[in-house]
Amino acid sequence: MTGFGSTPLTDGSGDVPPVVVKLGGARAVDPAGAVGDVAHLVANGRDVVVVHGGSTAVDDLLDRLGIESEYVETPSGVTGRFTDAETMEAFTMAMAGGVNTDLVTAMRNAGVDAVGLSGVDGGLLAGPRKSAVRVVEDGKRKIKRGDHSGTPKEVNVDLLSTLLAGGYTPVASPPMFGMESESEGTPVNTDADRAAAAVAGALGAELVVLTDVSGVYADPDDPDTLIESVMTGGEYEALTDAAEGFMTRKVMAATEALESGARAVTVADANVRDPIVAALDGAGTRIERSAVTDGAEADTAADAEVDG
Repeated sequence: MTGFGSTPLTDGSGDVPPVVVKLGGARAVDPAGAVGDVAHLVANGRDVVVVHGGSTAVDDLLDRLGIESEYVETPSGVTGRFTDAETMEAFTMAMAGGVNTDLVTAMRNAGVDAVGLSGVDGGLLAGPRKSAVRVVEDGKRKIKRGDHSGTPKEVNVDLLSTLLAGGYTPVASPPMFGMESESEGTPVNTDADRAAAAVAGALGAELVVLTDVSGVYADPDDPDTLIESVMTGGEYEALTDAAEGFMTRKVMAATEALESGARAVTVADANVRDPIVAALDGAGTRIERSAVTDGAEADTAADAEVDG
C-alpha cells in the first residue's frame, strides 16, 4: 500500500503516466463518451483506472426502499450525505452492486478488459472510519454521531499495478475500507472525487474529473469565464475563490491529488465528444502541480464525506 506521501509510480515506460478518470454519478452525466475514450486509450497502450460515483443511483434506491436521504453542511460549507447504518447498506448495494457492474459491463462491451472493484476489495482504499462528523445546523456547530464515512489515506498500489500489468482496466468505486482498529474495519462511504484523487496521487497519474459542466468558471453564471489553466499559486487562489457548490469539493480533491503526486488535474465536461481525450488535449480547467507547490496552501478540511 501507499499513503499520500509515498513516491508515486508511473507506467512501465517511465514517461507517460497513467490516466485516472473520475466519472461522476449524477443523472446529468452520460458515461458513453468516457467508455469509448477508455477503450481508445487502452487500445493505444495507455494505462487507465476509472473511479466512479453514483449519487443518483443511491438516491433512487433509497426512494424505492422508503428511506429519506439526510444531507448535512460542514463548517467549511460543503454539503454531503449523512450515512447512517441503513443508508450505508443501500449505498453499498447501489454503488458496488449496481453502478459498478453496469459500468464494467459497458466497458467490456466496448472491448475493455475491465475489472470491477470496490474500495474494500484488497484494501484498495483504506482509512480511519469517521463515526462522528462536525455539522452546522441552524447556524450552530454540532457533532453528529452514527456516521459511516471516511477519507482514503492508503491506496493498494500493488493491486492496481498488478491488474494494469496484466492488461486489465480497474473500475473502482466507494465504499472504502474504514478502519476501526489496527486489525478490523467496515465498509464506509467516501467521496468519489477524493477517492480518485488518492488513486491519482498514488499512481503519479494525470487525473481527469468528468462532470456535467465544462470546468471551473470565474463567474459561475457566465459560461465565457471558463478558467482554462492554473499554473501558479496566484491562479490557484483565484480558482478556489471561484469554486462554488459541488465544484468546491472537486477543487479540494484536485488539490489533494496534486499534493500527493498526481501530474496534473483537469476538470471537464463528460458529455462532449471524446471527453477524456479532449481533456487530455486541453479542454476544461487544467490545474498543474506547480499551482499547489507555489506557496499556495489548500483548504483540505475533511469535515464530512459525500458520495459523488
